[in-house]
Amino acid sequence: MIFNSGVEQIATGFRWCEGPVYFGDGRYLIFSDPGSEAVMKWEEADGRVSVFRKPSHHTNGNTRDRQGRLISCEHSTRRLTRTEYDGSITVLMDKFDGKLLNAPNDVVVKSDDSIWFSDALARPGSFYSGYTDKPELPYRVYRFDPKTRQATVATDNVPRPNGLCFSPDESKLYVIDSGPSPRIIHLFDVVDGSKLANQRPWVTCEPNETPDGLRCDIHGNIWAGWGMSPALDGVMVFNPAGKRIGFIALPERCANLCFGGPHRNRLFMAASHSIYSAYFNTQGVKGG
Repeated sequence: MIFNSGVEQIATGFRWCEGPVYFGDGRYLIFSDPGSEAVMKWEEADGRVSVFRKPSHHTNGNTRDRQGRLISCEHSTRRLTRTEYDGSITVLMDKFDGKLLNAPNDVVVKSDDSIWFSDALARPGSFYSGYTDKPELPYRVYRFDPKTRQATVATDNVPRPNGLCFSPDESKLYVIDSGPSPRIIHLFDVVDGSKLANQRPWVTCEPNETPDGLRCDIHGNIWAGWGMSPALDGVMVFNPAGKRIGFIALPERCANLCFGGPHRNRLFMAASHSIYSAYFNTQGVKGG
């Protein structure tokens, strides 16, 4: 899959890199640094890094909606937000059935504009990631419809849901479970475009492996942030059958990733303190 490319460290010096999302219309990458209470911006043209938003309320996962707006998961405010074209912030969801969310973690947007996100306390009681240690709701994956502003529970059967992504045809949803040991990547069928069914374990990790965020390419391969040891830190690649077909070794654990660049063939990897990238002979799924 690799094509005349090496891994590049394009930015470093951060406390905890998360939630990368590429803006092709502006040729820049947005990513979170929750430990610094900031969302950062990296310019593709010259490599310049600047603060996009601070304070960030410990923003973790990010993506774009189909209108190009930034969708973010904020830990310490326990909410899902949208950044409008003028820079203002709209709170999409912070409660369900009158109770506070836990700490929205990762997020994807489907082609029907619905927003799917995981809600779980990744580090209960941690000031570093946003101190929210009083759960009022079960850990879940939610589906939020921005047109009706109605939310539904997609699943509450994953102990600690984390990274998630759709298959290329959006008929399946992959969800990483960060709760058990070993960790599991679950696979669901998407029914009628809005409901999940037929949950099954797709990949069961080794006891010392910790997948985090994941994205899908146009061939249905899954690219997952991986760790946590020098031999495991990087990105693991699976084919649609769940077979390991590749590994990108990094000097730091990779938490999350996204495809970008003019042709969506450049993988951006948010590792512990740095952002890395490499070009591949494939493309990321649109909207991922």
